[in-house]
Amino acid sequence: MSARPFLLTPDLLLRAYRLGLFPMAEARESRTLHWLDPEARGVLPLHGFHVPRSLMKTLRAGHFTVTADADFPAAIAACAAIRDNRPETWINEEIERLFTELFELGFAHSVETWENGRLVGGLYGVALGGAFFGESMFSTATDASKVALVHLVVRLRLGGYTLLDTQFITTHLARFGAVEIPRDEYHRLLAEAVEIRARFPASPDPAALWEEIETMRKEAP
Repeated sequence: MSARPFLLTPDLLLRAYRLGLFPMAEARESRTLHWLDPEARGVLPLHGFHVPRSLMKTLRAGHFTVTADADFPAAIAACAAIRDNRPETWINEEIERLFTELFELGFAHSVETWENGRLVGGLYGVALGGAFFGESMFSTATDASKVALVHLVVRLRLGGYTLLDTQFITTHLARFGAVEIPRDEYHRLLAEAVEIRARFPASPDPAALWEEIETMRKEAP
């Protein structure tokens, strides 16, 4: 892990992701970024993704409205926000700026969960070829981030992606089927994925979206 001053550009950031590297800051106020390439990498298989029964009920109830790329700046700002249960964040102002620029260039995407017109959950990440690098998620309402994750996976499946990188494994992600793989295996999968011509369908056909959700439910072990 090595520190770098603020000399990053969106192009350099994409080159780093292609090599398996990603940046993090130690704190919101940090003036230094670190490049990471963990020995064990978290990935979330797009086929075999597990949707818990209780979450399936929430999805079908339609309690939340879900969008993609509707308000990327708000989504990343919410991911970076300090909360009572999260007194610190690794997303500093430089990361926020860089990823917003990537979004404007079409390489970063967000999924937003809304409740009565209020943003209550979501996530964001980077898309490169057929690889999607999940960066962070947030939730201020029960199941809001989980719903966003399901909608992300549906869009990646519909768009032809093959790799969803979660960087690390958490208990939350493990419930959906996330696993750790060795760095060498991750680099192999990454090299294959970035050569794929995938597209991010921000507004897929609703019928196709729900058909894919039902398919995922049947596929899960």
